[in-house]
Amino acid sequence: MVLAMAEVKGSKPTRREKAAATRERMIAAAQAVFAEEGYVGARMTDIAARAGVAVQTLYFAFHTKGELLQACYDHAVLGPDRLPPAEQPFYAEVFKARSGRAALTAFARGNGIIVARVAALDQAARAATTEPDAVEVRERSEQLRRAGYRAIAEHVAVRFGLRSGLDVDGATDIMLVLGSGAPYLMLREYGWDDERYVAWVADALATQLLARPR
Repeated sequence: MVLAMAEVKGSKPTRREKAAATRERMIAAAQAVFAEEGYVGARMTDIAARAGVAVQTLYFAFHTKGELLQACYDHAVLGPDRLPPAEQPFYAEVFKARSGRAALTAFARGNGIIVARVAALDQAARAATTEPDAVEVRERSEQLRRAGYRAIAEHVAVRFGLRSGLDVDGATDIMLVLGSGAPYLMLREYGWDDERYVAWVADALATQLLARPR
């Protein structure tokens, strides 16, 4: 008996899938151009060329450079699973930890993944002090970051205790400094890898924040 073999063909991407892939490509191109040229120096025509699309396509999707910057921030912070930080696995680990150091290590590890994606972009936006759209996008990002960090600082304060003389606001400030993109980029320039950076942040936070660092 002769058996006929059916030809197996991969399904073609749908129009929605093609549009999503194009959007991803434009965001990736924008992140690269912002990092290389800064927000002020980045041109929509250059971003479109890097993404391999017409500039009209880029404007149709994002309308303004500021809106594109916001999309880049969202993409970097939410990650491949499109989850806000509070819904990402590391956040639950922080609140399940049985010691302050373990909680801050979980934070440093999860935050480090986000920082690696957003640091160069944030540096470009931070430098664009004369661009209202960039200032607005970054301020919104910092407000969200402060709120998320503060929730962790409050938990650490209640569950494990902060060092003498330090309140939740002060702890949040320290977390914002140590967990930002600037030290990450500087240490990368000095040859540090991500693992070493995360270990340093975790140890620095434990020393600076906790009543009992060890």
